[in-house]
Amino acid sequence: MGRRVAVPFPPRRIVSLVPSQTELLFDLGLGEKVVGVTRFCIHPAEARTKTTVIGGTKNFDFEKIAALKPDLIIGNKEENYQGGVEQLAAEYPVWLSDISNLPEALDMIRRVGFIAGAKEKADALAAEIDGSFAALVTAANEAAPVSVAYFIWRKPYMVAASGTFIDDMLHRAGFTNAFADQARYPEISAEQLAAAAPQRIFLSSEPYPFGEKHLAEFQTICPDAKIEIVDGELFSWYGSRLRKSAAYFSQLR
Repeated sequence: MGRRVAVPFPPRRIVSLVPSQTELLFDLGLGEKVVGVTRFCIHPAEARTKTTVIGGTKNFDFEKIAALKPDLIIGNKEENYQGGVEQLAAEYPVWLSDISNLPEALDMIRRVGFIAGAKEKADALAAEIDGSFAALVTAANEAAPVSVAYFIWRKPYMVAASGTFIDDMLHRAGFTNAFADQARYPEISAEQLAAAAPQRIFLSSEPYPFGEKHLAEFQTICPDAKIEIVDGELFSWYGSRLRKSAAYFSQLR
């Protein structure tokens, strides 16, 4: 993000404000350095039991963070909130990622590994993920594109549109975004969905917990579409979980 951040090397007390980056730290073998995470940091299971939970991604408990005396805090521009990040940055080194596509995710993985003292593991992980997506894109290019509406919320309906990490994942998997003419995460109406007439509708498992009970609701709006629940983590977590994404997308195709 163009910010200068002075970090002790290697850092010994890390607070992670983002679930996917928490998982990355543990997968890089840095779990013992992680002292604080958010309540949404559900992977790995021990992330919340072996560390202090410091609130959510958009509501930090500043007193708990102060008690942890972190020498590095890792966050993300989109998932965290500016006011909270600025308050923390006045006291601690706060490194932020800004991710909207796969190259930026791979860059984040390499940078976090370098900053936190696991450069070789991070470089190897990034190379593994990059290779899996290269094979996926090759296969996707050989198939006819399929239009998809990707829903992240209900009441109101909200979709992932252009400029999002999810949109980049859809394209790499060989799908076209039915709402590519809109930006970020717009609210849409049932009428707009019917007019877009996507061939497939993906109902993400997060952040809204879509389930089987919601399939009929969307089938009524788009009778000809194939509607399914998809693993939102594999579409939107931009850390080490990406190792599983390409294979999952291939199965979806």
